[in-house]
Parts: sequence; structure tokens; C-alpha cells
Amino acid sequence: MIIQRPDDVTAAALAVMERTADPRLREIMVALVRHLHGFVREVGLTEAEFREATAILNEIGQRSTDRHNEAVLMAGSLGVSALVCLLNNGDDGRSETSQNLLGPFWRMHSPRVENGGSIVRSGTPGPALFVSCRVVDRDGAPVAGAEVDVWHSSPVGLYENQDPEQADMNLRGKLTTDADGRFWFRTVRPAGYPIPTDGVVGRLLRAQDRHPYRPAHLHALVFKDGYKTLTSQIYDSADPHLETDVQFGVTQALVGEFRRHDEPHPTDPSATAPWYTLDHTLTVEPGEARLPKPPIE
Repeated sequence: MIIQRPDDVTAAALAVMERTADPRLREIMVALVRHLHGFVREVGLTEAEFREATAILNEIGQRSTDRHNEAVLMAGSLGVSALVCLLNNGDDGRSETSQNLLGPFWRMHSPRVENGGSIVRSGTPGPALFVSCRVVDRDGAPVAGAEVDVWHSSPVGLYENQDPEQADMNLRGKLTTDADGRFWFRTVRPAGYPIPTDGVVGRLLRAQDRHPYRPAHLHALVFKDGYKTLTSQIYDSADPHLETDVQFGVTQALVGEFRRHDEPHPTDPSATAPWYTLDHTLTVEPGEARLPKPPIE
């Protein structure tokens, strides 16, 4: 098609997309062109803004390494990650779900930990946290024999691969649910933390006068054949940033109570007061058990 007017560009691009052989790719590309062209028209995108936008996309790619994923960070900061998650779980967004954001710090091959063991592998000062969780199906029946990866930040808000003071795989572990669907372990209470702000996402937050903080949370990834792999986060109900999470990840189903105890621990004298407990239930949905690709190496 010889282009004569702006609408001709959209019509020509849509015609090309319609010839895509794969039906799902065709659906996606047709919608992408339609909405992308509509966005350009709606905001009256200038040539200078277009050049700046393409430079930003290039920078996002260039800043992504085996220890940092700027694209994942941006998707979360725009609410896209949370939206995709909720639309694809809980009866396609119609009901509550334990599914949540994978986040940028999951690593494969976490060390095996027996139930009741500790995932603290180096000196990590902070209040002791005793976690007990239950994995159930949609009917509330226990899911036994599920592998559960857990990981979280330290009490100063750093994951072990960010902090040279922590041992490799500190505050990470892989457990297996028992006959009642339970897994339990000892760790230290995690802290909330700011997401990296030295790149594109940081500039966006400053331009929007937004804070960069995520509320304190514990990650869990549940894997068992016959169930869709669950990636979840359990958020501390006492965190001051619970309602303003920079990544829009907090859902009501995943707000947990990190209960404070000031009395001596009944069985572990090394847990000095105050110490904390967390009890929570995670629900898995039927589907394909498939591990995600780790965002970092």
C-alpha cells in the first residue's frame, strides 16, 4: 500500500499482521499494532519523544545483566506484572489467588532443608522468625510431597546475591510438604527494601514523586505434578508500605501476620525476644507443573 495519510499506516500494518500464520501470534500482533498506534494518536507523540522512548528501551536492555533485570523492574513498576498475574489465576481473575510476582531474585538449586531446619547460612543479625505454612488445593485438601522453594531479603533489606556480607544461598532453601501439606522452617524476619533506582525505573519514580519501596515479604515457589506452579509472596501486615507497594504486588490473600513474641521461646533458647511467627496457607490450582526461567543467574 502506498501511504497517503496517517490512517493508511495503521491499515497497512494491520493487514500485514493479519497474515501471521500462528493464530495466537496473529491475535497478539494485531492487538499490539491497534493499541500502539492508538496510543501514539491519543498522546500526539512527538518525534523527539519517540526518539527518547526508543533510547529508553535500548537502555533497559543494556542495563539487564545476570544480576539485574531492568525490564522486570519496569513491568512491575507499571503494574503490568501484577495485572498479568491476576488475569491468569484465580479463575482468570474472578476469585482470590495465592499466585503473585516471581520477582527478580529467584535462583534455582536452593539447598535442601528438612522441615524444622534453618535457612540462615551466615551471620545475619535480626529477630528470629519461625514460619509454618500449609499448601492446599482449591477444595482445601492438603497437598503432600510438593517441593517448596523459599527465599527472602535480610533484616537490612538485601538478598544474598546483593550483599557480600552474606554467604551464598543465605536465606534460601527447598523444603517438601508433609502429609498434611505443611512445611516449616526457621529464619530471620525480613525487611522491606527499595528497588534499584539508578536506572530507567528510578528516573520514572522520581518524575512521578513515587517512593521506591516494597513491603517486607517472604517468597515461596510451590512445585508438584498436576498443579500449576505457584509463585507467591507473603507480605508483612505491619509494614508501612503495604498499601503503596511500588510494584503493585500486595493482594489481600497474601497479607500475613508476623506475630511478635516477647516471652522466651518454648523450645529454642537461642531465639531471644522478641521473636516472630508466621502461619499462612497457600492454595495451588490445577494445571501444568513448569518451573519459570530464573530472572537472574
